[in-house]
Amino acid sequence: MELKFTKMQGCGNDYIYFDCTKEELKNPEELAKILSDRHFGIGGDGIVMICKSNVADAKMRMFNADGSEGKMCGNAIRCVGKYLYDNHMVNKDEITIDTLSGIKKLKLYIKDNKVDSARVNMGKAEFDPKKIPVKLEGEKIINKEVNIGNKSYNITCVSMGNPHCVVFMDNIKDIDIKKIGMEFEYSPLFPERVNTEFVKVINENTIEMRVWERGSGETLACGTGACAAAVASVENGFCKKGDDIKVILLGGELIINYTDERVLMTGKATKVFEGVISLEN
Repeated sequence: MELKFTKMQGCGNDYIYFDCTKEELKNPEELAKILSDRHFGIGGDGIVMICKSNVADAKMRMFNADGSEGKMCGNAIRCVGKYLYDNHMVNKDEITIDTLSGIKKLKLYIKDNKVDSARVNMGKAEFDPKKIPVKLEGEKIINKEVNIGNKSYNITCVSMGNPHCVVFMDNIKDIDIKKIGMEFEYSPLFPERVNTEFVKVINENTIEMRVWERGSGETLACGTGACAAAVASVENGFCKKGDDIKVILLGGELIINYTDERVLMTGKATKVFEGVISLEN
């Protein structure tokens, strides 16, 4: 079996993209595990299927490197927008993409007839613990002290289509992120596991973060994670609501703007290469 694919990345968050508008991809869960391997596969944080939609310009499905399906991916959705425009599947700079967390609106920024970057309306930030979900009481989980891995942390929880837990630290470079990230991901507090952002505040308009993504481990970037980190920074009083917040990730930078009505995320979308992979039955 031969599969055509396009490798794309946003802030180093790289996925393997398949055009499924004409033919459905069979067993994407297993393909994600095989193809994401950086030694024996193509290499990536997962795979993305670009599908037809009756309610939007296209539909996006994303599978993590462990085969689990994600409800939303901020860096991937920008690349889906680029794929659609660059391949003349849409001919406008404002488009909609259907995801498991709802329909998202994108504004595409064009340079030399190609999409250079995109702004995504990620919708409202969700704070209800039951909808995140996190097994803690209250209307919001903001700067709440908990015990994870026999250690005390102050956490802020928010959903941006998938669950996020934000931890503010003075030093994020020297943490054992694999050990701590796994402890957070599989903590009984999070029944659907969780993405964890370890954040250092630089100033009221700039934060720096590392992210441990459920199902993928540490990645160079996470779009929904950057949104969650910016939202948490505002809710904890470090940044101002309505201001642009620069989020510095290992793989690049994103601009996040958070209000009560929506969260906007702006960043680059880059094509790496196209190819064909042969798979044995």
